Amino acid sequence: MSLQQSPRAILLLGPTASGKSAAALALAEHLDLEIVSIDSALVYRGMDIGTAKPSADERRRVPHHLIDLIDPGESYSAARFVNDAHAAIEAVRAKGRLPLLVGGTMLYVRALLGGMDDLPAANAEVRARLDDEARRLGWPVLHARLAQLDPATAARLPPTDAQRIQRALEVIELTGQPLSSLLGRQRDNAARPLASWPIISLEPSDRSVLHTRIAERLRAMVRAGFMDEVQTLRARGDLHAGLPSMRCVGYRQAWEALERQQATAEQAFLEPAIAATRQLAKRQLTWLRAMPERRVIDCLAPDAIPEVVRRVLGLWQSDH
Repeated sequence: MSLQQSPRAILLLGPTASGKSAAALALAEHLDLEIVSIDSALVYRGMDIGTAKPSADERRRVPHHLIDLIDPGESYSAARFVNDAHAAIEAVRAKGRLPLLVGGTMLYVRALLGGMDDLPAANAEVRARLDDEARRLGWPVLHARLAQLDPATAARLPPTDAQRIQRALEVIELTGQPLSSLLGRQRDNAARPLASWPIISLEPSDRSVLHTRIAERLRAMVRAGFMDEVQTLRARGDLHAGLPSMRCVGYRQAWEALERQQATAEQAFLEPAIAATRQLAKRQLTWLRAMPERRVIDCLAPDAIPEVVRRVLGLWQSDH
């Protein structure tokens, strides 16, 4: 199969702690590829331990794209991701290499495969005001407001999901319409649907084993100095808990733990962080199940990585 006949890219997806990064690095030993990250947390500089960012050695071995793009004080959007991902894919293909898209930010996957919903851009003034209200009243109060204005959206969001509650209220203020009525309307300049791209999905046959992996991973992050990393970010003075970067799972719980009780922050962090990461994995699996075209591999199987290699080699055979 020639490069022109091969898929333009292959996606390697899965919930957190499913072994995506290890599988991608193993693939690099068999194929001339570069990795394009589909991870909304990896775009931030200085957020390394809590995002399980590839090490400098791994990035020397295999080129990675869409990592360390912005400062934690900035925002990154799905629309920008789509543009950046397309640019990275074309750059990798121009070298005759396989673009392997790896990650678990399913909103980005949806935007890349199906185009962007017709939603307004973020408005800093509206967000700052909502953040101020949340500090005074609490996010559950704003969730109750959302339930009156957009019951469908509120019903699928927990009262503590600050980022999504804020976005839903922001959309209502900017458009006068509920978010639920706008989702699905495609922009005229939406990204070309790419549903034909092969998707390999690493999913657990036993959710409890994945939960154990998640807990072990978070404990390893703490041992690696994660709390110090978050404390360094807090010490900058220009970051706050309402920023998208600090709302990332793990960072939000660490920030809150450090804010409440510095002396026992590690213990205060672990339990809520494990619970939040389990919920993230559950949401990721729900997104994945809505992709019937995906090729599922049990991430808990002893031969999971060799099976990923076998499947991808079957999909991509360069004639170079």
